Amino acid sequence: MDQAYQNGAYIAGADAYPPRWMAAAQAFRDSLGARAVLDQPYGTGPRQRFDLFYPQGQPKGLLVFVHGGYWLAFGRETWSHLAAGALGQGWACAMPSYSLAPDARIAQMTDEVAQAIRAASVRVAGPVVVTGHSAGGHLAARMGCADQALPQVRRVVPISPLAELDPLRQTAMNADLRLDDAEVAQESPARLPLRANCSAHVWVGGDERPAFLWQARTLSEAWGCDWSVAPTLHHFNVIDGLSDPQSPLMTACLSGF
Repeated sequence: MDQAYQNGAYIAGADAYPPRWMAAAQAFRDSLGARAVLDQPYGTGPRQRFDLFYPQGQPKGLLVFVHGGYWLAFGRETWSHLAAGALGQGWACAMPSYSLAPDARIAQMTDEVAQAIRAASVRVAGPVVVTGHSAGGHLAARMGCADQALPQVRRVVPISPLAELDPLRQTAMNADLRLDDAEVAQESPARLPLRANCSAHVWVGGDERPAFLWQARTLSEAWGCDWSVAPTLHHFNVIDGLSDPQSPLMTACLSGF
């Protein structure tokens, strides 16, 4: 199962992606000036912060992007450039960090992301759409589940999500994640109903590991929602469409608004 959930080992030039993301994110933040409102607290923990990016003019709503990293790595600072698509469509974009394993359990991360959405949505009028990638796709999907009191969240678009957590118990990562039967049942979006009045669309790359294609289809079937397989894209570039206002991924995120 470790092999099934490895990504970088099957992507050419995988090591070059993180520094490229960091450089693009910094350049994007620098380009926005006062429209980048950074390091805003939504709680008292050291990682309970979010960045908020504003478009030109009054925002139509708020897109929230939740980063991935198997609940173990990364933070909001790596992904700022992915807000460009939302801003180009006239939407604000919030990017939260959240506590990571082993310091936090996945259930705590779910609560933190919900808290971040409540804090960010106070600042931006209109509907909220939540998207996220990989482990962030899991957390984005959780924001659409019926047990979450987030009426402002009108749509979720999980990208390459981890929707059924039981297979992760068979990986070495679980030494830090500490998933057990109870948390798998509570935190697997594929086992939970989609909240009424919240729509969903699942997105995944066609060149991803088979386990991620299975995860995406499992969630779409459980929820009865659309899913899209983006041809030729792998786990590291499937998110690139978020930086393009006219991309099919951005169309899926903002469909219905």
